[in-house]
Amino acid sequence: MNMHLLDSHSRQARRNIVEMVAAAGSGHPGGSLSCTDILTWLYDSRIDLKRPDRDRLVLSKGHAAPALYAQLAVHDRITRDEMLTLRRLGSPLQGHPNMEDLPDVDMSTGSLGQGLSAAVGMAWADRYKGSERRVWCVCGDGELEEGQIWEAAMAAGKFSLGNLTLFVDLNGLQIAGAVSEIGGDNQYGKALQAFGWQVLEIDGHDFAQIEQAVLEAEADSRPTAILCHTVKGKGVSFMENQAGWHGKAPNAMQLQEALIQLEETGK
Repeated sequence: MNMHLLDSHSRQARRNIVEMVAAAGSGHPGGSLSCTDILTWLYDSRIDLKRPDRDRLVLSKGHAAPALYAQLAVHDRITRDEMLTLRRLGSPLQGHPNMEDLPDVDMSTGSLGQGLSAAVGMAWADRYKGSERRVWCVCGDGELEEGQIWEAAMAAGKFSLGNLTLFVDLNGLQIAGAVSEIGGDNQYGKALQAFGWQVLEIDGHDFAQIEQAVLEAEADSRPTAILCHTVKGKGVSFMENQAGWHGKAPNAMQLQEALIQLEETGK
């Protein structure tokens, strides 16, 4: 694990996120910033975009598309000019990922709760074909209020899909406020364990913990859920832990302040 490179890529990805959302005048910076370190580790360590047989990613929390596009920019799959077309008419970088427009997007997502079902199907098909690649899925904690998530989780456990890993971005906030107040004190880990999953719990901003959890996932024959405690708006002080930044673009002054903070502190 190259910590310096991970920190550098994470810092650049966060700058990309706030710049493209500001340029669009709309978007979802809070939840994009909270899952940035998860995606940074995956794209640096497991998802080689130059390989056709690479591992696949399903960003089930599709409104966090800027976090995905930020990685594509970091790894030179899109240009800076393309990145800044987020949400414009005719741009391949829409508000939710579209696999028909971008070859590096493995699944079109946006309707919350559906991404894990797609990931389960991919993982089952890969195992059936004898493929050694893995499927990674990223969900939000508010998204786990969707019933389809649990149908998919039961199927993954039933078929013992050890090639499937779910990252749950536990930033504690959804568009209407605190997840604990809206969805209740859900025992995600206990439920997933009951469905036959291995469940791990980590700091979702600690690369060493992410790596260790992934190694444990890869060594287990069960599907693995990695519950990642994160900070909504991570890296930008006025966005951190603020539900209001779930889906709001920074203005010009806020953008400059955010870029200064991200340059100085990285994460």
